[in-house]
Amino acid sequence: MEYLPNILFAIILVGALTFFTKNVKRLSRNIKLGRDVDVSDNKPLRWKNMAKIALGQTKMVVRPIAGIMHVIVYVGFIIINIEVLEIIIDGLLGTHRIFAPLGSVYDFLIASFEILAFLVIVAVVVFWLRRNVTRIKRFLNPEMKGWPKNDANLILYIELVLMILFLTMNGADYQLQQLGADHYTQAGSFPISQFLAPILDGMNIPSLVLVERSAWWLHIVGILFFLNYLYYSKHLHILLAFPNTYFGKIRPKGQFDNLEAVTKEVKLMMDPSADPFAAPVEGAEPPAKFGASDVMDLNWVQLLNAYTCTECGRCTSECPANQTGKKLSPRKIMMDTRDRLEEVGKNIDANNGEFKMDGKELLGDYITHEELWACTTCNACVEACPVSIDPLSIIMDMRQYLVMEQSAAPSDLNNMMGNIENNGAPWPFNQMDRLNWEKEL
Repeated sequence: MEYLPNILFAIILVGALTFFTKNVKRLSRNIKLGRDVDVSDNKPLRWKNMAKIALGQTKMVVRPIAGIMHVIVYVGFIIINIEVLEIIIDGLLGTHRIFAPLGSVYDFLIASFEILAFLVIVAVVVFWLRRNVTRIKRFLNPEMKGWPKNDANLILYIELVLMILFLTMNGADYQLQQLGADHYTQAGSFPISQFLAPILDGMNIPSLVLVERSAWWLHIVGILFFLNYLYYSKHLHILLAFPNTYFGKIRPKGQFDNLEAVTKEVKLMMDPSADPFAAPVEGAEPPAKFGASDVMDLNWVQLLNAYTCTECGRCTSECPANQTGKKLSPRKIMMDTRDRLEEVGKNIDANNGEFKMDGKELLGDYITHEELWACTTCNACVEACPVSIDPLSIIMDMRQYLVMEQSAAPSDLNNMMGNIENNGAPWPFNQMDRLNWEKEL
């Protein structure tokens, strides 16, 4: 019976890590459904971007109020995990505050954890008020109704409860230390939780042990639950922001990719020795699909982008098309891509690892033609994203599919492309008449 709590803790820990590993494998499988793309160039710049954007949070503080509060929550999340390591070791070995021999260093760490926990509570409350009372416009878009809104609030509730449990655990521990209870050696500095003393004052040692142990168990189980909840939440960016910023676009933002299939066709046309009427080589790969109509047509970096989306809405709030009342929302493009990718993943799971056609596609069933053609390709969404997501690349790939596979461009665009093909310019004038305007001078 003495080791029952340790055995129970080990079972919970192994179960949580097993479920987390299963989710990681599913996430990796889904991302790998995308086309391969070479992102091995300029590694020093990529490492620099990851350190500056993901670790340094440089793009978050462009909007100071939300940015600084996010940095507090982010730093709190990272540093308090050091304390979680101690809890896990204590849970497995049956010890209590195993890092206490660090002395003054340990006191400093615990004090830092408590101050950060308090600041996280303040930030979480402000975030909740911004979403539910102040009702900032970018949190009210149609794509934020239902689960996205509930998910954002649920995350705030979880973070609030975890920080309160942490301070409650320390407060009861502090009281037990003052009373000289067995197993509760003098260790740590408690600048915040010591103020819980009036609430806990008068409780006997068994009651304080019950409070401390209950808060301890709920805190660590809550963290393990949160770890596995990440896969189903927008907070997956906590883990994916680092690889996403590393693999983010490093070329000039206005530079678009040439379609490899089109490049091959042009080279073939310019090769005087090539036979344009030659039959395809037997066994050769079928002609490549132009652009993208579903998630499998996108590359794996774009699918990683979709899972990394924080749903913060900075891209949509900066989008000139959205500001003028168009249906386009870059955030919705990323959320739709992730939703469709999850649907495809469930289809594969249900069919023993094979995707069975379900009559749906990302283009049309999730993202409309109207949304795609509303985009001005200005890159404002790409510039605004705090974790280097590129919604524009997905929009452009689906536009390419509409134009080159379905000839479904708007009439004005079709007229322009026809004029370029026939007249060498976007205007409907014969090349011989192009300089007639000079005669009117």
